[in-house]
Amino acid sequence: MRPGDAGAVRTVLVSAFGGAAEADLVDRVQNDLVVALVAERSNGNLAGYVAFPRLSIESPAVDQDLPNVPAVALAPLAVAADFGRRGVGAALVRRGLAMLAERNEQIVFVLGPATYYTRFGFDADAAASFRSRYAGPHFMALRLTPAAPSNGIIRYPAAFDQLR
Repeated sequence: MRPGDAGAVRTVLVSAFGGAAEADLVDRVQNDLVVALVAERSNGNLAGYVAFPRLSIESPAVDQDLPNVPAVALAPLAVAADFGRRGVGAALVRRGLAMLAERNEQIVFVLGPATYYTRFGFDADAAASFRSRYAGPHFMALRLTPAAPSNGIIRYPAAFDQLR
């Protein structure tokens, strides 16, 4: 993503979600991003966007003084409404996950439809042992390394507190 893409990213997010909530989230979460990618159309306009903000996982054990483990969220993923069903979102997710693996990230969480995200290896069972405000059947995890934590309390950046 280039510095001048912010306005175009906002347009894609509003187009994809039909409102400004996700675009406002992206504005607030800029300092917490591990990876952010855009997909360009042949005319130079943006067709899609994906962000991977930093999370942390706290140990659930009260009597242990373990440090927080870094983790990543996939949020949000958006494709312009007039450019859907062309593989843009899938390409953004695959490239982002590859970049995270190259950076030795351990685990990624997503909230979304299993019918879409399981194709990338996300699994609700892998997230079930984590406590999160988003816990439920649409909350999934993808372990990028065997050493990834298997439980804990997931803490999202403060930018997510303003979501409605």
